[in-house]
Amino acid sequence: MVVELKQWTHASWDTSRPLFLDVGDRQVIHPARQAGGYVHYLDNWISDSLGLTVRGVVVLHNAAPDLVVALHKAVAGGASARYPIVGRKDFDESLPAREIAARLDCADLEFAPAPLVETFLHTRHRPNAKLLSRVADHINGSDRFPLIGDQDTARLTILDAVGAEQRKDRRHIVVVTGGPGTGKTAIALRMFAELAGRPHANPRLLCPSAALSKQLTRAAGDASKGMIKTFTSGLPAGLTNDSVVLVDEVHRAHTYPGQRRSEFPLVLDQLINRCAVTVLFLDERQIVRPTEGTTLDELQRLAARDGHRLTAIDLTTQFRCNGSQAYQRWVDSLFSRNGTPQAWTGGEYDLAVADNPRQLEDWTAAHINSGRSARITAGFCWPWKSPERPPLLPEVSIDWKDDKGEHLWERPWNSRASNTTGDDQGVPARAFWATDPGGHQQIGCIYTAQGMEYDYSAVILGDDLVRTSSGWQARPERSYDDALRNLPAEEYLTYALNTYRVLATRGTHGTRFYSTHPETQEYLRTLLPAAPAV
Repeated sequence: MVVELKQWTHASWDTSRPLFLDVGDRQVIHPARQAGGYVHYLDNWISDSLGLTVRGVVVLHNAAPDLVVALHKAVAGGASARYPIVGRKDFDESLPAREIAARLDCADLEFAPAPLVETFLHTRHRPNAKLLSRVADHINGSDRFPLIGDQDTARLTILDAVGAEQRKDRRHIVVVTGGPGTGKTAIALRMFAELAGRPHANPRLLCPSAALSKQLTRAAGDASKGMIKTFTSGLPAGLTNDSVVLVDEVHRAHTYPGQRRSEFPLVLDQLINRCAVTVLFLDERQIVRPTEGTTLDELQRLAARDGHRLTAIDLTTQFRCNGSQAYQRWVDSLFSRNGTPQAWTGGEYDLAVADNPRQLEDWTAAHINSGRSARITAGFCWPWKSPERPPLLPEVSIDWKDDKGEHLWERPWNSRASNTTGDDQGVPARAFWATDPGGHQQIGCIYTAQGMEYDYSAVILGDDLVRTSSGWQARPERSYDDALRNLPAEEYLTYALNTYRVLATRGTHGTRFYSTHPETQEYLRTLLPAAPAV
């Protein structure tokens, strides 16, 4: 029996979002939904061999009947309605004990034998067979993540490493490298499904980006919660020495100085030495902060120190940007210190420079109206002080002049909110800015766009990265990113180039560029055709 115990005497909520309650000065989840979360966890993370039956109940021992009734009505017809909610009156001294037990949904239960209780308390928590099967079936039933070419080569290499572990060979590190659009995330999710379908599996799929980990959980289904986690400075619970762990976007892993008590990042060192097989998906040119990331060279040295096997696979085939290797090479050259990109000569990829931000917005809106996905992103060169919930402040502010006079364009950054609620005015939560309706009306940044893709991408280069006669110059003082703005210009340049390279490789069918710096805008015009009017 899961008992969600509350001392509440009062709670209020908007009928349009009944699962979010205001209690005192806090906003909390409806207690029946909380109980359901614990029931779901025990149902899925305790071995089937215990023969466990899990139920849940909400006990509000100070609550009057009107609050109990209202809470019941708030979840009526939903999944949380199955959990009884009892209040002060349900514990009236005049009621027989059997009646109280019935209200708690446990009248038919008996105390478990002490040895069985001890077994339950000491059992190892790991995803059980029925949970793994549901996750595998959900992903394998989708046609969104096919593997072809060198992606399938990576898959077979990972399976070989898993097989070697089962033969009790030494620990194995597999590093899958590749640029944007080479399919790293698709491989990670497919491999996670394949591993989940194996007997006695205990896989995890980790990602340092909270936005991407929430998108991966959505793709894998709700049953995957707990197995797909945001990877920050600690290890997820339940890992065992036979676990296979896949880490997508490991270039975003927290490896700041405090994580380097030895030569190597502590969190990666611990993860690799905890698990049988660690699969790391890496693009060194997507490291966008000095406190993040690792390199293939560093991982090779770690493996050599500890005697682990390491296999490196480099993905070369590009599936984003209409599969245009020419565009990928052009972007890599554009955002390199010593790159010499040639003028774009066209092809199947739709690439141009816009005259102003309003033109970018018209272009993305036209694609949205035709049923495609499109987003605008920008460098972190404007304040970001909006409240977490709408209305958002129009902080990305750009003025420009043309033959018609002076103009001002202002739009909000994407929402900071972690979850969407009923009063969000069509503004998606941070993690779903790139995919959910309404996201095109806010401006995304590197932290919400990285790992995502959409059909058409508009990129605003801010004044932190400018083009002069001597090449790219960094202006960290123009940045509003506290993690970067105090860096020396030469160090900042690396992260700025990587950031704009990431933003420029999100669009699968087309990209538009615009720079707020006049000289940089003129440079882009020497390389790209002018964007046609929409």
